[in-house]
Amino acid sequence: MGVTLGARPIFADVTLGLDDGMRVGVLGRNGAGKSTLLKILAGTATADAGRVTRAGGTRVAVLDQADALPAGTTVRDVVHPGVDEHVWASQAGVRDIHAGLLADVSLDADVATLSGGQRRRVALARVLTEEAEVLILDEPTNHLDVEGVDWLAHHVQERYRRGVGALVVVTHDRWFLDAVCTRVWEVVPGHDGPGGRAPVPGRVETYDGGYAAYVLARAERARTAAVAEEKRSNLLRKELAWLRRGAPARTSKPKFRLDAAAELIADEPPPRDPLELTRLATTRLGKDVLDLEGVTVTYPLRPGEAADRAAARPGTAFGGTRTVLDDVTWRLAPGERVGLVGVNGAGKSTLLRLLAGTQQPTAGRVRRGKTVQVRTLSQETRELDEVAHLRVIEAVEEVRGRVEVGGKELTAGQLVERLGFTRERAWTPVRDLSGGERRRLQLLRLLVAEPNVLLLDEPTNDLDTDTLAAVEDLLDGWPGTLVVVSHDRYLLERVTDHQVALLGDGRLRDLPGGIDQYLRLRHQLEAAADESMARTAATSGSTGTAATADDAAGTSPAEQRAARKEMARLERQLAKASARIEKLHAQLAEASAGGDVERLTRLAAESREAEAEHATLEEEWLVAAEVAEQ
Repeated sequence: MGVTLGARPIFADVTLGLDDGMRVGVLGRNGAGKSTLLKILAGTATADAGRVTRAGGTRVAVLDQADALPAGTTVRDVVHPGVDEHVWASQAGVRDIHAGLLADVSLDADVATLSGGQRRRVALARVLTEEAEVLILDEPTNHLDVEGVDWLAHHVQERYRRGVGALVVVTHDRWFLDAVCTRVWEVVPGHDGPGGRAPVPGRVETYDGGYAAYVLARAERARTAAVAEEKRSNLLRKELAWLRRGAPARTSKPKFRLDAAAELIADEPPPRDPLELTRLATTRLGKDVLDLEGVTVTYPLRPGEAADRAAARPGTAFGGTRTVLDDVTWRLAPGERVGLVGVNGAGKSTLLRLLAGTQQPTAGRVRRGKTVQVRTLSQETRELDEVAHLRVIEAVEEVRGRVEVGGKELTAGQLVERLGFTRERAWTPVRDLSGGERRRLQLLRLLVAEPNVLLLDEPTNDLDTDTLAAVEDLLDGWPGTLVVVSHDRYLLERVTDHQVALLGDGRLRDLPGGIDQYLRLRHQLEAAADESMARTAATSGSTGTAATADDAAGTSPAEQRAARKEMARLERQLAKASARIEKLHAQLAEASAGGDVERLTRLAAESREAEAEHATLEEEWLVAAEVAEQ
């Protein structure tokens, strides 16, 4: 198969096969041709050379990156066009799709009223409910949270476990690739050739296994190629040294040697475009970083929304509002690296704004260290609209013209080249950059400001896997404090030391068990909610006499005295735990100032353990206090 765009060949001599049971992940840099390949497989685009054959009657369902949902159409009509409800509602697989993707979406809602994330999930549900042998998904994990990605992985695994049908998916979610895919196709882009006169088409390299197997196999191929290239270089040096020996070059034998050398040079393969993210300087971080103390954040109710129970509880001034964060206390230590997960609307972005200082709490306070310099990588790249008229180099120079990297001073031009911008793209106006290039420029402008606290809100948006690996390599060596909000499970587990969660009840929970623990907690909360609804439905017609009797019984005086004793014991333990945390924070500041990485890592782990113990004691105290006050 071959594809040509204008005078430039995109693909040439590509041979691929898709068989029953295959689950293929398609990787490649942005602009390499992944979407073009998917369109050819789907039959919505044609190849300029070769042929594409399909078995007779093969049905293909496609999810595009663009969600083309016509306004004025209900969710029901988009997902199940022309199908009676009793037909699709009787299918267990379809009910699972509704539960996994459309739990918060009304089937009678106009798609024009939905958020971007909801529209994406509706489009994905439409494709998953189609009866098709081949499923082609272009970035299906966009707008899905950690829980949604986990659901989709399990759904796809179950759908293809019998070896019938095939899946082709383009995604930058490496955890999803590892969990689902049995094969990887890497789209390697072509290039213009020497002087732009001999364009080299792109190709597709195949690998068995998921993402981890792909990384290992690609590294081995690179090592083998490096050995072969070393041999070629030695041969080239010998040839060229012989050619420089003067007079014999006029004989026929050296002419043959000239031709051989020219052939070797012409056949030299181009290296991958280098992408180097180097450690930049950070402002020194002191003992105090960022502390949230008893922070509560509420918002006015949206139309049709009921006040939550937390906001309406006695003793608060927040009745008739929606509580996002409820009396949250959280202390960030110097050099701490934490991942933040949670359901949509649970308050992740609110928490980041509090840390950044762009939002104030409704109650409580946020303490900020004197030397703290916070920078935020937002989900969008709208801040680049202000410099859209500037070229890439100029956009970096606007923040800082020269930076020190590894003891050497680099200009903005040298820095953008290290970040993967070619000399031509470095002088491209910001308004003409691709999504991935805008994301890289956004990150670079943030880093040259030399912050010591980084807040990253969905940093993997629009980045390909190679760029993601380079960003993670940078963050691995980041000496400051790092808070990452992301649905990219691979990224969170790679660059953060521990995770915390917002589960939608206003509380911030530590996750010693990582993302797996978060998913278990979410499933438990959903199961408890379903059980509560079932009990309410079962007793809705009763008089409620039994419940009233139980409430009247209350707590006995002996139980209240025991609870007060327990509160006193816990208060003593809380005082000791607080003193230990303060001591560890002081030691962390000392280790950070001295550059002792090993001690800093050990103390950070001890600090997290102490704070988790403190949080557990607080929860136990609250339970005891509730009993004592009844």
